[in-house]
Amino acid sequence: MTDPSAFSINSGHEAPRINPENENIPLISRNSFFRKITKLCGGRDMDSGTAENGYVEFGSIGEISNGRTLGTFAGVFSPVALSMFSALIFLRVGYIIGNAGLITTLIQFAIAYGILFFTVASICAISTNGAVEGGGAYFMISRTLGPEFGGSIGTLFFLANVVSSALYIVGFGEGLIENFGKTGYLMNEDSKFYLPSGEWWQFLYCTVLNVVNLLVCLIGAGMFAKTSVAILGVVTVSLISVVVSLSVQSSFEVAIPERNSLFTNSTYHANGTFTGLSTATLRNNLYPSYAPDYTSTSELTNFASVFGVLFSGVTGIMAGANMSGELRDPAKNIPKGTLSAVAFTLCCYLTISVLIAATCDRFLLQNNYIFMLPTNVWPPFVTIGILTATFSASLSNLIGSSRVLEALAKDNVFGQLLMFISKGVWRSNPLAAVFLSWLLVQLILLIGSLNLIAQINSVLFLLSYLATNLACLGLDLASAPNFRPSFKYFSWYTALIGLIGTLVMMFVINSVYAASSIVLCLLLVLLLHLFSPSRSAHWGSISQALIFHQVRKYLLMLDSRKDHVKFWRPQMLLMVGNPRSCCPLISFVNDLKKSGLYVLGHVKVGPEFSQMSDDPTLDEYSHWLSLVDHIKVKAFIELTVARSVREGLHHLVHLSGLGAMKPNTIVFGFYDDQIPHDYFLDADSPYRTERFQQECGGASGGGSEGESGRGSGGGSEVFGLRQSVEEKQLSGQEFVCLISDVLRMKKNVCVCRHFHTLNKAKAAVKSGSFKYIDVWPVNFFHPNAEDPFNTTSLFMLQLACIINMVRGWKHLQLRVFLCDSNMAVTGLTEFHAQRSTEQRFRHLLHSLRIKASIHPVAEWSTQLASLRGGSVFRTKDHEVSDGHVAKTYLSNLNQVMRHHSSDKATALMLLYLPEPPSAQSSANDLTQYLQYLNQLTTDLPATLLVHGISTVTSTTL
Repeated sequence: MTDPSAFSINSGHEAPRINPENENIPLISRNSFFRKITKLCGGRDMDSGTAENGYVEFGSIGEISNGRTLGTFAGVFSPVALSMFSALIFLRVGYIIGNAGLITTLIQFAIAYGILFFTVASICAISTNGAVEGGGAYFMISRTLGPEFGGSIGTLFFLANVVSSALYIVGFGEGLIENFGKTGYLMNEDSKFYLPSGEWWQFLYCTVLNVVNLLVCLIGAGMFAKTSVAILGVVTVSLISVVVSLSVQSSFEVAIPERNSLFTNSTYHANGTFTGLSTATLRNNLYPSYAPDYTSTSELTNFASVFGVLFSGVTGIMAGANMSGELRDPAKNIPKGTLSAVAFTLCCYLTISVLIAATCDRFLLQNNYIFMLPTNVWPPFVTIGILTATFSASLSNLIGSSRVLEALAKDNVFGQLLMFISKGVWRSNPLAAVFLSWLLVQLILLIGSLNLIAQINSVLFLLSYLATNLACLGLDLASAPNFRPSFKYFSWYTALIGLIGTLVMMFVINSVYAASSIVLCLLLVLLLHLFSPSRSAHWGSISQALIFHQVRKYLLMLDSRKDHVKFWRPQMLLMVGNPRSCCPLISFVNDLKKSGLYVLGHVKVGPEFSQMSDDPTLDEYSHWLSLVDHIKVKAFIELTVARSVREGLHHLVHLSGLGAMKPNTIVFGFYDDQIPHDYFLDADSPYRTERFQQECGGASGGGSEGESGRGSGGGSEVFGLRQSVEEKQLSGQEFVCLISDVLRMKKNVCVCRHFHTLNKAKAAVKSGSFKYIDVWPVNFFHPNAEDPFNTTSLFMLQLACIINMVRGWKHLQLRVFLCDSNMAVTGLTEFHAQRSTEQRFRHLLHSLRIKASIHPVAEWSTQLASLRGGSVFRTKDHEVSDGHVAKTYLSNLNQVMRHHSSDKATALMLLYLPEPPSAQSSANDLTQYLQYLNQLTTDLPATLLVHGISTVTSTTL
C-alpha cells in the first residue's frame, strides 16, 4: 500500500507536488492515483469556492486528466487562422480590391495587421505575466482593469463574439446559395436539384447552421478542437487551389450573378472578364474606384466601409485566448500560436490580393463577389473552403462567446441576472451560456447583410482590442513591480500605438457605431460600479496602481515650504475612541474639512509592542475601512498601539499624513462621565447597521462623544463599548494634557461637545427649526479687548464660514455675539466702547468676505464686572483663584448663551477654547480647568471649542 504521505494535495490553485522521498513509486501507481482523485472530484477544482475552470490541476503528471488537453497548434493556431480566414478570403477579397484598388488594399492590410500585431503583443504580455484561466480575453482584461471596466469590456467582447458568429453564418449562407441556389455555380435550376433562393430561404439555411453549431457546442468544445486542425487543412488546400488557378488559368468571360440587380435582370445578363496574369489588368486595379455594393444598398462604398469589411475578417486573434481554459500552458500556447497564425494569414492575404489584382478586371470584382468559383480549376475546392472556413469560424466564435459569458457569470458581475448561467453547467460545459449565446446569434441573423454586420463586428472587436492595449499601457506606466511579462517584444509604446490605432479606426469604420459602443461601455462601467456585487472583488485594479503612481508623484511636488495662508484649508485628525458613539461627530468633521485631509485616529492601548505576539491593529483595520464606507465620509484611517492614549496621540500627530499633507487641526470629543450611546443599534439612528454585529456581539450603551480620544478597552470585540465610567482608559487630567501637548506641537485644537444632540437631517431642512450658527469670539476664562481679533477668534470665524459653505449648512445664518471688554480696560462708556469695537469688527468681517450678523451682548458688562481680576485664574501661571466666584461667573455665562439660543434655532455653537494649564501643572489645576469647561458648556447645543495656533485668514489677493 502506498504511503499517503507521499503525496501533498492542497486545496488552492497551486499544483500539488510529489514527496521527493517517495520518488521510487512507480509512475503507473502515481497516474492511477491521480486519475482516481480526479474521478472522485468530478473533474472539478478541489477548492469548491474557486472552481473557475472545472478541473483539478496536478502538475505535469495530471495534465492529461485535468481537462487542459490542447496544445499550441490545435488550441491556438488553428482557431485563430480559421477565424481570420473565415468568409473574407473567399467572399470579400475581390470586393475590397475592386473598390479600393490594390495599393489602398495593401495599405488597409498594413493598418489592420499593424493594429493586430500591437494588440497581440499586449495579449502576449498579459498572458505571460500570470496564470490565464477560463474566459480568455475577458479574464485578462478584467483582472487588469478591475471589475467595472473588465465587466463592461467583457460584456462588449461577448457581444462581439456573438456578432462575429452571426457574420460567418451569413457568409456560409451566402456561399451556399451562390453554389447550390437557383443560379448557383454547382447546382442551379437546370439541375435536378437546387436550393430555393431568397432572403428568407437564406435565413433558414443560416438558422440550420446555427442549430448545428449549437449541437456541437452542447457536445463540448473538445470536439471542435479535435476537428479544427482537419478543417484548417481543408481550407489550406482550397487556398492552394485558388493560388494555382489564378496563376495558370487563361482569359475567359465570367457571368455576373442574378443576385446583382444592378447589372442583371430577366432580359439582360452582364459578364466580367478573367484575364489571367496581366500587367495591364494589374495597372488598372492599382487605384481606388468605389462602386455600389450590390448585396445591401445602392450607395457607393468608400474607404471606411471597405476597411470595415476587411477588418471584420481578421478579428480572430483572440480565438486562441478564448480557449485558455482548455490550453495546457496558456502562457506559452497563446503567444506562439497567435503570432504564427497572424503571420501565416497575412502572407496568404497578400499573395491572393496581388494575384486577384493581376488576373480579374475591376467590373468582375465589383459585381461578382463569388468569382473564385468559376475561375478555379475545380470549383468545388472553393465551395468546400467557403463552407468549412465560415462554419469553423462561426463555431469558434459561438464557443468563445459562451466561455466569456460563463466567466462573467462566475465572477458575479451581474449578480442574480446571470445566476442561471453558473448553475447551467454540465461536465464543465456551460450549457446555459451556450443556449443564450446561440439565441443572440439567431437574432443578429435577422440583419441579413454581411457587409452591415461586418461593420458592427469590427467596431466591437476594436473596442475590446482598445481595452487590451489600455490595460497593458496602464500596467507599464504604473510601474507595477509584478508586471514582468516574459514576452520580450512588448513595451509601452507598442500598447500606445495599438490603442491609438484601434480608437481611430473605430471612428473611421463607422462613427455612429463607435460612439454608441463607447457610450454603452461607459454606461456599463457606471452601472457595474454602482450595483455589481463584484465591484469589491479582490482582483486588483489597474486604476489603483495608476492612482498610486500619480499620487506619489504629486505628493513629492507638494512642498510645505511653499504653503501660503491664501490657500489654507483644515487638515483634520479626529481622535476616535469608539466609532459606535461618535458617528455624528465623525460625519460633522467630514463636513468641516473643506476638501482637506481627514484622518480618523485611534489608539489601541496595551502593553509594550515587544510583548505582543502580533499587531492588534491589523485585524481591526478592515473594520475601520468598512466604517468609513458605512458613514460615507472621505477619511483615512490611522491606528497605533501604545501604552497610553497620550503616547498614542503623539504617534498619530507626528506620523499621520504624508509629505505636505499633514494634519494641522486635532479634534477631540469632550471628556464627560456619560455612558456612550450605540448609534449602530439605535432604531432611530441614521447610522443604524448590523454590519458590525457579528464581530462585536451586539454591545450597546448610551452617551455622547465621551469615547472620542481614548482607546477602546483592548478586548477582542470590534468597536465594543464601555459599560461604566470605571472602564475608561483616560483620566480627566490626561485629557487636559492631550490638549496641552497638541498646542505645544503647534497644531490647532477643537474640542466637541453635545454632538449627540445634532441631527444633520433636521439641520439640512431649510424650513426647519435650525436657523443659526453662533460664534462667541471671546476667551471667557481670561477676557481681553483684543479677543475678537486674535488668532483663535479668526480661526473660529474661518471654521464657521467653512461649515456655512457646505451643502446642508448653507441656509443657516452666521451670527457673531460680540462681547466687548474695552470698557473694563479703557474706561470708555459702554455705548462708545461697543460702537468702537463693533465698527472695527464689522470692517474685519467685510475684509474677510464673511457674511455674518453682529449681535452685541448687553449682559456682558455685568458678567465681566463679577469676574475678579479679569480672569478665572489669578496669575499667568494659572494659580486657581476663588473657585466659587469663577463657577458663579461661568454659570451665569452659560445662562446667557443658553438664553440667546433658547428658541432652539442654533444648530452649532463655536466657543473660544482657553489655553489649558501646562502638562507639568498640578492635578488640581488640570481638574479645575476641565470642570470650568464643563460648567461653561453644560446643556448648550452642539458646541465646538476652538483654539487656533496659526494664521488661517487672508485679506490679500
